[in-house]
Amino acid sequence: MSVSEKEKDPAALKEEGNVLFKVGDMQGAACCYTKALKLSGSQAESAVLHRNRAACYLRLEEYSKAESDASKALETDPGDMKARFRRAQAFQKLGRLDQAFLDVQRCAQLEPKNKAFQDLLRQLGAQIQHKSAQLNSTDARVQQMFSLLLDASAKESDRQKAAQNLVVLSREEAGAEQIFRNDGVKLIQKLLQSKQEEIVLSALRTLVGLCTGHQSRAMAIVNDLGMEQLCAVMGSDVSTVSLAACHLLQVMFEALTEGMRREIRGKEEAILPEPSKELRSMLRHLLGMMPASNVSGPGRDSAINLLVKQVPRKSLKNPDNSLTLWVIDQGLKKILEVAGTVPELSEGLRLTDNSHMSCSVLLSKLYDDLKIDHQFSIQTVSVLLQGPSDVGNRTLEMSGMMDAVISLCASEDVTHQQVAVEALIHAAGKAKRASFITANGVTLLKDLYKKSENDRIRVRALVGLCKLGSAGGTDFSMKQFAEGSTLKLAKQCRKWLCNESLPPTSRRWSVEGLAYLTFDADVKEDLVEDKNALQAMFELAKSEDKTVLFAVGSTLVNCTNSYEVEKPDPQLVELAKYAKQHVPEEHPKDAPSYVEKRLAKLLEAGVVSALVCMVKQESPALTEACRECIARVFLAVVERQEDRGTVVAQGGGKALIPLASDNTDVGKIKAAQALAKITITSNPEIAFPGERIYEVVRPLVSLLSLDCTLLQNFEALMALTNLAGINDRLRQKIIKEKAVPKIEGYMFEEHDLVRASATECMCNLVLSPEVQKLFLATGNDRLKLLVLYSGEEDERLRKAAAGTLAMLTAEQPQLCAWIPGTTTHWLEIVQALLLSEIPDLRHRGVVIVQNMMQAEKSLAESLMESEALEILSVLAKGGEDMPDPVSKIAQNCLDKAMEYGIIMSREGKEKCKGTEP
Repeated sequence: MSVSEKEKDPAALKEEGNVLFKVGDMQGAACCYTKALKLSGSQAESAVLHRNRAACYLRLEEYSKAESDASKALETDPGDMKARFRRAQAFQKLGRLDQAFLDVQRCAQLEPKNKAFQDLLRQLGAQIQHKSAQLNSTDARVQQMFSLLLDASAKESDRQKAAQNLVVLSREEAGAEQIFRNDGVKLIQKLLQSKQEEIVLSALRTLVGLCTGHQSRAMAIVNDLGMEQLCAVMGSDVSTVSLAACHLLQVMFEALTEGMRREIRGKEEAILPEPSKELRSMLRHLLGMMPASNVSGPGRDSAINLLVKQVPRKSLKNPDNSLTLWVIDQGLKKILEVAGTVPELSEGLRLTDNSHMSCSVLLSKLYDDLKIDHQFSIQTVSVLLQGPSDVGNRTLEMSGMMDAVISLCASEDVTHQQVAVEALIHAAGKAKRASFITANGVTLLKDLYKKSENDRIRVRALVGLCKLGSAGGTDFSMKQFAEGSTLKLAKQCRKWLCNESLPPTSRRWSVEGLAYLTFDADVKEDLVEDKNALQAMFELAKSEDKTVLFAVGSTLVNCTNSYEVEKPDPQLVELAKYAKQHVPEEHPKDAPSYVEKRLAKLLEAGVVSALVCMVKQESPALTEACRECIARVFLAVVERQEDRGTVVAQGGGKALIPLASDNTDVGKIKAAQALAKITITSNPEIAFPGERIYEVVRPLVSLLSLDCTLLQNFEALMALTNLAGINDRLRQKIIKEKAVPKIEGYMFEEHDLVRASATECMCNLVLSPEVQKLFLATGNDRLKLLVLYSGEEDERLRKAAAGTLAMLTAEQPQLCAWIPGTTTHWLEIVQALLLSEIPDLRHRGVVIVQNMMQAEKSLAESLMESEALEILSVLAKGGEDMPDPVSKIAQNCLDKAMEYGIIMSREGKEKCKGTEP
């Protein structure tokens, strides 16, 4: 079996570990068992590997790990005697004798003739007896000391001797444990309040014994005594007491911080919660001592010295300087207050001759910990340029920063080169900045691209050159490089992109390069013609590398020209030319005809499925800016009506819904507009099946805003009209989103199409009883507006208004009686509808007349007294150009008039003539 095959075979790794164990290579054996565990798929096999590794850890004296592995083996097989025996051995070394005794006792019961089990059982029995005797003896001594210290009638010398004995006992583990368990901390708390210096010193030294190397006791003592009391003792005027309290706090700090670095606390037999809360509290109280007037000079010096020791110095092993930042944030002003105190002033803080020096040491350490080397400084600038870019730009202009970049570029360390190149890339974000970098950094990037043997560096240098080459944006006249240079760079980027042998990270950077170069229309044209490059880019967008999302989105935005372009005022352009100022020029290949062809090619290459996959990515890399790019591209691909079916079929409708709710403000509008376009021309129930159709309403309503363009308003109204005509639940959703007042507002819009589309939307909404009630409310002109619009010249508006009026008068007959009161021209408007050459308007007219005549006899009389009678008579006869429904409704109107006795039938008239004298 080859080495590579063996590395993938858990059985082979286990066998190799066994061989190494036999020859005494415990580290190697443990390593093999660890690798095998990662590959093992069997619980039984994993249990054996844990048991074997436990044996290695026992030999390596890593008893905590040995106990953990043995326990894992026993979880799978509780009857594994080897694992149980090894756990007993580990417990013994950790001082957990009771647990060790239980394990080995179980082993001896199952295998009573096993000599190793019997020997360990005897050892543990002897150790437990000795510990018990020791504890009993210590317990008696502790109780004796307590009795003397609590006895107010005892001699002072005896009490002092008892206090000294407590100090001695606290330095032994058994004694410290007994003092702690017998409420010794409460007794010591009383001793700290003593006015006798020796008693206080003994109490402090006893606490030192209790806390040394024991995190749980130190944590408990900090919480029981409280930092206020400990700081008060350290702030004492008695220098010996202050120093002793300082030493105690130092021991506490060490116990807590050391405990944080250990997985298992050994003799404490438990994993405790992280003591960061206690540590921060202790530091906060020390900082609080700085400006306190009741603190002595030695006490203040002690607090400063503790801060010097406890603020960790940043290093390669410990690069975290968050505690330094926290101390600066919480206490810099307080430290400076001490530093600025003049001791001679009577009202100043009490200081010693060493106070100012101690302050200077602390401030120096805080400052040193904030200083960073060139690599870290350039990396910081790189991050700033991606976020608060103005800060990053100003930082890069600081003295020595470009020198540092050049120095890192020349370094032999690949990491240093990478940091420098990325900083140059991010610095070239704007034309102004790119000009600065062009003058200072292009040579560096070219050298790195040509000379570096590392692909990571070469591709980043290439992206830097791409970014500088595109600094003019879409302005055709502003090019940083010579003619054809950007096309060459783009060609190289596409080559990297299609090279599957390269790691995804390097290929991602090639997309970054294209994101900049595609400002140039020539590059856009070349890219959309390269199907392999498009497919490779889309595959990257669907991959696990989420960092490529924004680059892909930006590239597609550029290719589809879906970015915002402000077209200058023609008069200002002429003025600028006259003044010989620069005027931006559009590339000839950015004309609409070219853009339309590019969109067709992107759709053919599968851009929609790529966009859908990008939206599904649940990653911080899918930022709002990235979502905005995707929304822009979606809006571009649904621009042509014939492409919308393809977008819907590939899941575009579903993907647009989250983009319309979780996005930038601009992105939300773009996504909502794309949804509107789909809803206008596609069947909404197919485009957004199931409950998803109800999620479309809110984005559409959001487009009914003055901040949106009239086109966006118009498309939203059209889409809502379609939705409102589907079912009452959708109408209720539209009403719930408070769209009705907005729609009514657009019914007054000056633009004919917007006004008509708003009226059409209202026509469908009046099917809802809630909207009907709005027309029934007193003191409103809604009905009047519909009557007047029914007489307008705009055919579309007349149809919408007359249709709304027809539906309203059918659902709410009482509105019929209000029509004559809306305008004196109401009858002319109704007659004009009846006489219209447009069949839809005639149909709406006869329905309105029928509703009015059925509502009240007086309305029927008013209509029959006018020319409406003659018009209805003609319509009732029908004809070739007369639709059957119209003639039928007209006849119904005449029948109703006869029913009222307003007119007579032909037969009735003839009878009347026959009876005349």
